[in-house]
Amino acid sequence: MASITSAGIGSGLDVNSIVTQLMTIEQQPLNDLKTKEAGYQAKISAYGTLKGSLSSFQNSLSSLSNVTSLTKLTTNVSDPNVLTATTATNASAGSYSINVGQLAQAQSLSAAGQADPKASIGSGATTTISFDFGSIAGGSLSGGVYTGASFTANPNIASGSLTIDASNNSLIGIRDAINNASLGVTAAIVNDGSATPYRLVLTSSKTGAASSVKISVSGDASLGSLLANDPTGTQNLVQAQVAQDANLTVNGLAITSASNTVSNTLQGVTLNLLKTGTASLNTSLDQTAIKTAVQGFVSAYNDTAKTLSGLTAYDASTKQGGLLLGDSTTQRIQSSIRGVLTSAIQGNGYTTLSQIGVAFQKDGALALDSNKLQTALTANPTAVASLFATSGKTTDALVTYIGSTSSTIPGTYGVNISSVATQGSAVGSTPLGTTTVIDGSNDALTFTLDGVASSVTLAHGSYNQSQIAAQIQSAINGANLVKGTALGVTVTQSAGLLTLRSNSYGSSSSLTLGGNAVAALLGTATSTSGTSLAGTIGGNATTASGQTLLGTNGSTQGLSLLVSGGATGNRGTVTITQGLSSKLNALLDGMLTTKGLIASRTDGLQRSITDIGKKEDALNSRLTAIEARYRAQFNALDTTISSLKNTSTFLTQQLATLNGSKNSSN
Repeated sequence: MASITSAGIGSGLDVNSIVTQLMTIEQQPLNDLKTKEAGYQAKISAYGTLKGSLSSFQNSLSSLSNVTSLTKLTTNVSDPNVLTATTATNASAGSYSINVGQLAQAQSLSAAGQADPKASIGSGATTTISFDFGSIAGGSLSGGVYTGASFTANPNIASGSLTIDASNNSLIGIRDAINNASLGVTAAIVNDGSATPYRLVLTSSKTGAASSVKISVSGDASLGSLLANDPTGTQNLVQAQVAQDANLTVNGLAITSASNTVSNTLQGVTLNLLKTGTASLNTSLDQTAIKTAVQGFVSAYNDTAKTLSGLTAYDASTKQGGLLLGDSTTQRIQSSIRGVLTSAIQGNGYTTLSQIGVAFQKDGALALDSNKLQTALTANPTAVASLFATSGKTTDALVTYIGSTSSTIPGTYGVNISSVATQGSAVGSTPLGTTTVIDGSNDALTFTLDGVASSVTLAHGSYNQSQIAAQIQSAINGANLVKGTALGVTVTQSAGLLTLRSNSYGSSSSLTLGGNAVAALLGTATSTSGTSLAGTIGGNATTASGQTLLGTNGSTQGLSLLVSGGATGNRGTVTITQGLSSKLNALLDGMLTTKGLIASRTDGLQRSITDIGKKEDALNSRLTAIEARYRAQFNALDTTISSLKNTSTFLTQQLATLNGSKNSSN
């Protein structure tokens, strides 16, 4: 029979209470481990708070990391109905009086009216419609038709063509084909209310006098009668709106622009012309941007300093210390940040924060003297920006600093170019005559540009030497495989000798020519592939892309330079100055990354917690065994006491019986 194990059942002994009290003593080492674990968890939480504060501080540095964004200009226009203006990073402060005398506009042509826009026009034979763009000059204009005018192709606007056949030879089909082809012309159908009301209206996609349209039609005669339009010859369309440039004066200087967006008149300033009239324009430093950035920097640092103070302070009244009081990692973080903020920045202009009105106070916080900052900005705004941001300066006019990364070490480095980037080219051997006629015998041109092969048909007509160059350039750049891509060519002529160059640079830049146009227009076309840019920066290796040289190792890793020509050999120096923002970013990266200072410390604490967990598991197993042993021992004692108690009761009863018998005998 199983023994009774309920504590104190037979003896009245409180086994549960006794075992509980004994286990309270035995569990003290476990409680100590849990206390230590809670302390580690609290520290991890404190580091999380610190990390969040440092991350916010680092985010505030982004607005101070770029010199050009800190020194951007703002514009003020007296009459925004006449024009508006925007500035780029290379703009300069100034005041200008602008008079807009004429707005740029695109040419618009109207075709003869049709009774039904859905009706087929012509036989449906396959017909090619080609569009060329250029300038109309000379002669006279009457009723929308030119007489005695000349047409000069614009080499900067690609020509193009489309096909019309039985599937789309209605007015609607032609309109849709033109719009879908995206050739630089838009088409619309207008109802003028006449007996044949439906007119196809074609408008050049670009404004300016050099964007007039010449339309050639090869195929169906009816389509030719409707659409062919040569300003120097037969014109089957009527000009409804002339292509014209914008005319304006800037401080009295006459300016002509093909577009109402004028970006090449004032350096770094883009004018958007809206109507004729006069307005004044002032460009000045946008001091609000840099003031806001500096104030944000000061506020963010003070927030971080407050967080650090709360985590490391000691409250004498409560005799309680912060969770990271005396923590060496936190002390290192505090001293490192303060060290950067009090260090001098090497470079031109301001070298310390105090020079622009930012200084430490007695409580360790930063304060901004707005008046002192304003004085510094008025004297040298670029120097204020350079105090915070990384900047680069080169001594060679054809070598331009593009940018750098956190891997780039500040300093002055020599630039040595062993190979300058060049363009692939094809050069003719036979000069053109004064006038050249292009027809079916010399209109086919095949080419392979940067590895892409295609072909074009040159527009027929009589051309001078410059017009031939323009026609070839616009034809190649308008080819389907070229248009809309980074590919392209530039065609020039000197004394009638044609030179075609790829617009790209490097060993992949190449151009070869074929077709019956080559012999007629170039003689023999000698092709030469481009060469790649190569060199070193500070003696360190680089890679090149086009005209850009990029440092790949050592102290110049991540440094990129634009080398836009010049000779090989020594090309001067580039000086990289690292501002406070860049220094702090690098420092904070070392603290906040997954392998940074804080992560390393929290990982160590987490390992300690894991070790404590293992010790707790082992101790819990031991305590379970101890408690079982205590209970077995006290249950056995309970049973023994119960047995002794029963024996005592029996003996007492027996003695009482004996005493009763004795008394009866007496």
